[in-house]
Amino acid sequence: MARYAQVQGSVALITLTNPPVNALSAGVRLGITETVTRALCDPKVKSVVICGENGVFCGGADIREFAKPMTGPPLVPMIAAIEEGDKPVVAAIEGVAFGGGLELALGCHYRIAHSKARVGLPEVTLGLLPAAGGTQRLPRLIGLAPALELITTGRHVTAQEALKLGIVDKVTDQSALDLAIQFAQEVVGQPLLPRKLSTQLTPCPPDVDAILDEAMARVKQRARGAMAPVACVQAVRAAVNLPYQAGMQKEQELMAFLFRSSQARALQYCFFAQRAVGKWSLSSGAHSGNSKPRPVTKAAVIGLGTMGRGITVALVKAGLSVVAVETNKKQLEMGKQMVSAMLKHDAQKMNAVSRLDLLHYTTDLSELKNTDLIIEAVFEDMALKKEVFKKLSSVCKPDAVLCTNTSGLDVDELASVTKRPELVVGMHFFAPAHVMKLLEVVRGSRSSPEVMATAMHLGKRLGKVSVVVGNCSGFVGNRMLRPYLDQANFLLEEGATPELVDGALEEFGFPMGVFKVSDLSGLDVGWRIRKEAGLTGPNVDSKDPSRRRQGRRYSPLPDLVCEQGRLGQKSGRGWYLYDKPGGRVATPDPDIHKLLEDYRVRHGIRPRQIDRQEVLERSLFALINEGFRVLEDGMAMGPEDIDMIYVFGYGWPRHRGGPMFYAAMVGLPKVLERLEYYQQVHPDVPHLQPSSLLRRLVVNGSPPLDKWRDFLQRPHSQL
Repeated sequence: MARYAQVQGSVALITLTNPPVNALSAGVRLGITETVTRALCDPKVKSVVICGENGVFCGGADIREFAKPMTGPPLVPMIAAIEEGDKPVVAAIEGVAFGGGLELALGCHYRIAHSKARVGLPEVTLGLLPAAGGTQRLPRLIGLAPALELITTGRHVTAQEALKLGIVDKVTDQSALDLAIQFAQEVVGQPLLPRKLSTQLTPCPPDVDAILDEAMARVKQRARGAMAPVACVQAVRAAVNLPYQAGMQKEQELMAFLFRSSQARALQYCFFAQRAVGKWSLSSGAHSGNSKPRPVTKAAVIGLGTMGRGITVALVKAGLSVVAVETNKKQLEMGKQMVSAMLKHDAQKMNAVSRLDLLHYTTDLSELKNTDLIIEAVFEDMALKKEVFKKLSSVCKPDAVLCTNTSGLDVDELASVTKRPELVVGMHFFAPAHVMKLLEVVRGSRSSPEVMATAMHLGKRLGKVSVVVGNCSGFVGNRMLRPYLDQANFLLEEGATPELVDGALEEFGFPMGVFKVSDLSGLDVGWRIRKEAGLTGPNVDSKDPSRRRQGRRYSPLPDLVCEQGRLGQKSGRGWYLYDKPGGRVATPDPDIHKLLEDYRVRHGIRPRQIDRQEVLERSLFALINEGFRVLEDGMAMGPEDIDMIYVFGYGWPRHRGGPMFYAAMVGLPKVLERLEYYQQVHPDVPHLQPSSLLRRLVVNGSPPLDKWRDFLQRPHSQL
């Protein structure tokens, strides 16, 4: 699928025609091969221009073909034929040139880009590497260090940066195609050998080996077990140390290994799942295709604490006019200063305008009478939030959408105090709200499809991965987190240390282990929630033993830590020791080890050796088991929704696909067997009892993840 034309008498114009992004499908590769051969064989043609239809050069490979047998001409010889030809070939880059699209452009002798175009090699984000010469040609073109950075991160660059790096030869604000045609005529007769990247050497500094070693160490640390970035460094090393053809052979060998890997499958699953979760549906029959969002031009945020400030910044950056409300004047002024600083910092980083003009601050809720959508972000207290919603119901216009940023409180209870429960919806942002990608959109029992569409559309405008979830305690993410946290605490009781548990989880791929995350968030947050739930403090049932609550096992260890004033990073002490309050570097604390030893002695617990495998199985399988219960209860549409919540909100490593994908990769029978084993050992821990959905899936032969929906019994779906 490539259109051929002859323009300006002697220029062959080859246009890729595979909307929307002109992906390099088998048909496109065949079309390029045939049209390039035709142009090179036609004596009337003196030069060639390759462009893409509809203002897009090429978005790269067609990922949908990865799971199918290879058909059509291979990419490598196709690009080689372009480079080896005796006529100048110019790539006219508009829109994007990603992955194989950029590799195609690198095989051309010249590259002209529109000023708004972007280029990059994002294959590493799919668990792969650029395998059509990208790891060999790019270092030869722009040098070792910049090529390493772009290939190992998959970062996209603007046309201006591409020009500065030397990836493109010219940038224009006008038509890149017109300039490319003109340029192609001008370079006829000029030597082509210097423009053929495969004939060049990679420019290297004298300390090239040290640079490569440092890059490998840096990539391994950042990758946290992901194989593709490491393979990218190995491929670029080949571009330095080997002749071009030998380097290409190494690139192909590394690609073959990655292509077959579970990590590539996981990352490609994430790619498609991220797009799928935006297509929501409700049990009523309403869905993203038939529910129209309301227009939102003016929004409001109530509460300028940590979450409120982040939400305000996110809304302003999306171009919305925002009214920020804080009833306390001192807190309003403090919030105003912090929001302004955040916006200015982001603007400097992005070389953009901070848009402070979009903001209006007030202490008066009556100023919200003309806002289209209000997001409540006050302290996580039901009584306080109900008071706010009652006032909003009175002061806001009748069709204003009322959103709560609660992390787990009952959305229906909040809606019940308003005159418009159908216009109430949960929008659970994750801190910092202007940075974290996840947004849980919580459907109350009376939330209208139009309001759900509005919240989802707003999330998209904010650049979020928005996932529809049901209204239950903790929603999806935090509900699944509870058994994960419980198991971590139980492991400490039985003989583990915070360092052992965190080390196992970080080795698995989490950026931070559970106890480091708790220190970062503040241990007093969970302590307050446990007090309100009657699990600790004066409201504890006196009949409950110290290690049992509400008929099940309970660990008071986090409460004991808080009682000592150890609140995490903010106090300089938590599960770890920090050099000062607010410090970031965690070091093991002998006092915590002593606290654990004394606790075990006091409760007659004989500590035992716990290995990292047990840490992973108990922590992750308990979390996964709760994920199956979430699906059973109709709180999420499918396993993909759960996985995207954990990848984008809780640091689950992308190269492991998400908890439900990981369960499928490990094997559902193994997950079931280990849960049954741990449940027998710990019969007083209900969340280790395997869910009925997990059992049903195993009995039915462990169907693939995309078939799990067929086994959900949802007479009472919450969506």
